[in-house]
Amino acid sequence: MNRSLNLHEDTFCAHFEPYRHPKSRFKIWNGLGLETYGEDLAVVRSMDVNYVWTVVDRGDGPDQCISPGFAFVNRLCYLVTRKPHYCVNVHFRVPHSMSSLTPIGLRRQTTQLTRLIEAKVTQQTR
Repeated sequence: MNRSLNLHEDTFCAHFEPYRHPKSRFKIWNGLGLETYGEDLAVVRSMDVNYVWTVVDRGDGPDQCISPGFAFVNRLCYLVTRKPHYCVNVHFRVPHSMSSLTPIGLRRQTTQLTRLIEAKVTQQTR
């Protein structure tokens, strides 16, 4: 079974280290996002997909979701990170309420994420 792991945005930021791409033309999504059209889209398409994420409108409420890779449906913007995602089946909820994880919660989720990535990398190297 290839179940999706759903974690909090704090875990995404702590582990993958999103950054503002130097060629980004707009300051969306707290200055980190790249637009879904024009020159920003060209930048995203030129990058290694392992470093690209899509911020998606979930459609079932005010929360958003960060998903690995380059998606088109319900996309709000794209993010790039310093660390690769190896196409793991993980999604990060961006709560509208601006809630944050406790330090223990962040540690637990980071451990889950690290194990998932290690398993994926091990599987790819076999």
